[in-house]
Amino acid sequence: MKHFAPAYYPLFRCVAGACRHSCCIGWEIDIDPVTRERYRRVDGPLGRRLAEEIVVEDPPHFRLGAGERCPFLREDGLCTLILELGEDSLCEICALHPRFRNFFSDRVEIGLGLCCEAAAELILTRGGDMTLIPVGEDGEEPFPLSEKEEQLLAFRAELLALCEAESFTFAEKTKRLLGIVCAAMPDLTWGKWRAFYADLERLDPAWEGLLSRLDGEETVTGTDWDAPLSHLLSYFLYRHLPGALDAEDFDAAIRARVCFAVLSVRIIQKIFAGGGQSMAALGDIARQYSAEVEYSDENIGRVLELLGE
Repeated sequence: MKHFAPAYYPLFRCVAGACRHSCCIGWEIDIDPVTRERYRRVDGPLGRRLAEEIVVEDPPHFRLGAGERCPFLREDGLCTLILELGEDSLCEICALHPRFRNFFSDRVEIGLGLCCEAAAELILTRGGDMTLIPVGEDGEEPFPLSEKEEQLLAFRAELLALCEAESFTFAEKTKRLLGIVCAAMPDLTWGKWRAFYADLERLDPAWEGLLSRLDGEETVTGTDWDAPLSHLLSYFLYRHLPGALDAEDFDAAIRARVCFAVLSVRIIQKIFAGGGQSMAALGDIARQYSAEVEYSDENIGRVLELLGE
């Protein structure tokens, strides 16, 4: 089965030691069975250290140190395992991050998760080209698309074309997206949205400070930021619409996920308006939103439940 990704995907490069928000800090790092067995066979000082730093539970994972750092993350931001054993020594979760995958009968779609600062920068600046290109394949046998898959992909293509249309402003695009699915956002004030998001499962205490900007009066005016905000819309639609395939009520799930894409970018936009407005600032807010919301199944579920109501 072939794997496809947006045209900008091959441009992604991990910035390693230059990363300001390392994915090796603050996340529990599970170790897949194949890599666990490989680590058992490492000898010498590194093998002994691996034995000491792996918590033998189900699933096994690295024992995080001070500041919730991976024990093999060096002070210069580089990985001891890569330096001593090579990149192919990484466990599956480390090797794949920040990539995500959506599975269809005839292919696998790959994307870059917004929670990585290098991926966020790429999405904001180059994410307008959502043409899917082949990026590899596996040995799985493809099957014909189901009727629901065909409907979803055709509908998503229509929405992505709207997101990247230069003839509409960002505000017009969000209004049209909601109109296409006959949806309206919950009638909540910014203060109530802040309270709702503040009540979700928390990863980083600093997120509370950013959410406080939702109470402010600031807005992003003009169209200077329409292109990166539109790219964010495309990202959320590309990543989350396929989740509707598993829902009992397909149409309602599509509607909720379109609303989720619009809401997510509006939240990011509002927070962005309350601080210094630069591409770096927008990327960091988008990264934090992704880490706090997208990477928690519980949080995603609560937002979709609210929008579904």
